[in-house]
Amino acid sequence: MASEAYASRNPDQVHTDVLLQARQACYKARDAFYDCVKNQSDKKPTELGCVGLLYPAECKKARLAYENSCRPSWVKHFDRLYCKEKRVQRLLDDKETRGGV
Repeated sequence: MASEAYASRNPDQVHTDVLLQARQACYKARDAFYDCVKNQSDKKPTELGCVGLLYPAECKKARLAYENSCRPSWVKHFDRLYCKEKRVQRLLDDKETRGGV
């Protein structure tokens, strides 16, 4: 309640310490989720995240923490980056197996 009253008196003030803590919590949850995905890469991915990201059921708890700690737009952004990196790595690996230049 006190914070609501304070916020209404100072609507233009940005609390950078709160933003920093939220961002760090998001990054920590994101890293934990993607570490789980990499560590469980031998398992069959059965769960579907946003933008077509598939991940193993063993990472469901980490995914939930990640989605609860980050803004939905950030989750989508990080998932897109991860999928893009995986796609590029697959293309590079495929090119090496074919003996490309």
